[in-house]
Amino acid sequence: MDLKNERDILNLISEDEWMMDILATAKSLHLPDWWICAGFIRSKIWDTLHGYRERTPTPDIDVIYFDNINIDEAEEKRLEQKLINIQPNEPWSIKNEARMHVANNIYPYSSSVDAISKFPETATALGLKLDEYDNLMLAAPYGVDDLINLEVKPTGFFTNTRKRAAIYEERIVKKNWSSKWNKIKVQHITL
Repeated sequence: MDLKNERDILNLISEDEWMMDILATAKSLHLPDWWICAGFIRSKIWDTLHGYRERTPTPDIDVIYFDNINIDEAEEKRLEQKLINIQPNEPWSIKNEARMHVANNIYPYSSSVDAISKFPETATALGLKLDEYDNLMLAAPYGVDDLINLEVKPTGFFTNTRKRAAIYEERIVKKNWSSKWNKIKVQHITL
């Protein structure tokens, strides 16, 4: 299948019953500024571009939201348990981005999309959700060209310090995406 732009990606995902069901389940929590991020989207696109008929295993389904009123980590665990109760066979992970700046030792995010823009790779700096009318929405702060061109590049946020560049390089090794998707091209950062 040929994917050329954001519209093609949205059309592809809208035809995926499992993904749409996952999105509907996340939406049912009525979280403020929620998105499902990263590998949930990237893996679908890369599987498609590699011609895979079977979905590659998803290590986690990253649900994020932004609530600066209740930043207690216990609330995230409570919400994660709600998702597990609805769909117990899915690897749910939920994080409130209003508190994640502390874990990441940086300045506070202003929204979930701001947090997505600080993800390590442009091809994973993605969010997907259903709006109030169940329209599929895609947040892609760096666009979708790297994603559909199978290019793994660091976001600007991960090239501006040696420490972050090292984190990006460690992720490339740990994730070992090229073992699943052999057509991807990885850009390394010279430290």
